[in-house]
Amino acid sequence: MIEGFLPTSLIIVNLVNPKEKFFGVLLALSAAGVTMRGINPDSFEDWVHQIARNEDPDLDLITMFVPLFRVERIFLDEPSGAIKSFSQRFEEVAGMAIRAFLGLDEEHEH
Repeated sequence: MIEGFLPTSLIIVNLVNPKEKFFGVLLALSAAGVTMRGINPDSFEDWVHQIARNEDPDLDLITMFVPLFRVERIFLDEPSGAIKSFSQRFEEVAGMAIRAFLGLDEEHEH
């Protein structure tokens, strides 16, 4: 792993060819690519609202591998000034921490 990017880190990945973005949980990062459980940010709000309403979700995180040549950037899910992180937005709407919802080990929280 690369310093600062531990398994179970919450990340945002920007991809190229085609241009896409995903938010999710880092599972592995290697010279071959990135393995993560993620969701497209365009679907994030709908997903969170389904969870907040205790509905059976039509949307969920998917496990995916992306070859490194498609990865443009990887960011840790952190707030930036007044802009909230995805995890903060999840907690605000769903009323629980995303790490707890996903059953992730709290010691790796960022």
